[in-house]
Amino acid sequence: MTLRTQTRRLQVGPVAVGGGAPVSVQTMANVPTADVPAVLRQIDRAAELGCDIFRVAVPDAQAAEALRTLCAKSRLPLVADIHFDHRLALAALGAGVAALRINPGNIGGPERVRAVVEAARPRRVPIRIGVNGGSLEKPLLAKYGAATPEALVESALGHVRLLEALDYREIKISVKASDIPRTVAAYRLLAERVDYPLHLGLTEAGTALRGTVTSCVALARLLEEGLGDTLRVSLTAPIEQEVRVGVELLRACGLRAPGAWVTSCPTCGRTQVDVQAAAEAVSDALEGFYRAHPAAKRLHVAVMGCVVNGPGEAREADLALCGGRGVFALYRRGAPVATLPAAEAVEALLRLVAEEAL
Repeated sequence: MTLRTQTRRLQVGPVAVGGGAPVSVQTMANVPTADVPAVLRQIDRAAELGCDIFRVAVPDAQAAEALRTLCAKSRLPLVADIHFDHRLALAALGAGVAALRINPGNIGGPERVRAVVEAARPRRVPIRIGVNGGSLEKPLLAKYGAATPEALVESALGHVRLLEALDYREIKISVKASDIPRTVAAYRLLAERVDYPLHLGLTEAGTALRGTVTSCVALARLLEEGLGDTLRVSLTAPIEQEVRVGVELLRACGLRAPGAWVTSCPTCGRTQVDVQAAAEAVSDALEGFYRAHPAAKRLHVAVMGCVVNGPGEAREADLALCGGRGVFALYRRGAPVATLPAAEAVEALLRLVAEEAL
């Protein structure tokens, strides 16, 4: 990997962002913030999957009031996403949020910006300036004719100057478009102008398949150039998918410790057992195992569907399941251990993982 670009370091609660800290993964609740139990369930699930920072929308006073309970009970540091009403930002800060996502230029003038900054200053609460191609200011659209990379960066720098004028530099920045070329170009331009941490993302990236592919192409380019301090993979999909993709993207770029190492086949007409279900069960269980035991040995596990490639993969893997007619054969370093029904085979394999990895 290319060396990371050195940026200022911020603290989003216990999570360091920038200044050489590990690139963090974020997601955002897709249920009403006022529904505290539902939000807490999403936070817990995101944390289990490796998420580091969690964002919630704060569109009204009811959502702001819910932040008090959420901040007290959340397993992850919370970011309040606020637009237009500085009073909501003040309420969020009073509730104890770890960071704000707010554009200073759209909350109603210098005195309101000052009020938010002075409320954030005692705890040095980071403020993310989030510029999106779909919500660019009209004067900039008129100037550039479209939400160009240059327009996105000019918008971000205008908001930055409002905070810098108040001697506040606990700032993160994002400049997101909904396509790869503009997003990549905007972040490259921005990185030449500032040393603030960059929050990477492709906005409105799309459904699970398209959004995953386009986000990974765009963000991998930037990460491999050393850019980016935190990221969100924005998908029209369950938040679990956002977190999984973000974590795996960082692993693929060498920026996060490896998790479960599972080889599995794509299946074919020869398959007579549910390989997908078994592979997903093994992968999910191993992710949880390695989060609970970060020092455990990373074992290579294979889940294969038939006798064509199964025995060969079993020889290469530490542990393996190879499908037969409604059953799996369990192997340890190429040697058969047992032949079991699928549900029993998965449990038996996980027991062997615990024996060998700890």
